[in-house]
Amino acid sequence: MAMKSKHSCLIKPLNLKNGNHTYKYKIDNKFFEGFEYLDFENVQLKTFLEIKKIDQGFYLIFQTKGTVRVLCDISNELFDLPISCSLNLNIKFGQSYFDDDEILILPYGTNQIDISKYIYEMVILSLPIKKMHPGIIEGSLNSDILQKLDFLKPKKNRILSGYHPRWKKLKDLL
Repeated sequence: MAMKSKHSCLIKPLNLKNGNHTYKYKIDNKFFEGFEYLDFENVQLKTFLEIKKIDQGFYLIFQTKGTVRVLCDISNELFDLPISCSLNLNIKFGQSYFDDDEILILPYGTNQIDISKYIYEMVILSLPIKKMHPGIIEGSLNSDILQKLDFLKPKKNRILSGYHPRWKKLKDLL
């Protein structure tokens, strides 16, 4: 993804001493707007980053928790979706740039890294494939769309009970 976030999270690895370092980032709507991702409303996320620096490189541990308001894929109702995700990233220095799922190799002399791309990807990949309002799961959500979907749902027992004469003949074959 080649998008640039206007809400960047820069770390300067060459300025860090060996050991553990922690950072906190508050992630809001503007962060995702920088990636042109507009499917969230009322983003309230906190990302905690722990950097373990050793002589050969860095080990980054990202943890993000909070909520984002999204549309339900079934009822089209807004709801707050809880987010809890983590990512581990190994950073080393080498001759040329290389970026993989778990390792990032930066050219020697790189003095800053924008980690916003990793936070963005971590959150987006943690989203469920189907975003469902909790009221649907509990059975407490009452909406016109759900009533219409229930009405349009095929009735299995109509076919098996001989609703139409041709189905009755087919049932006799079983």
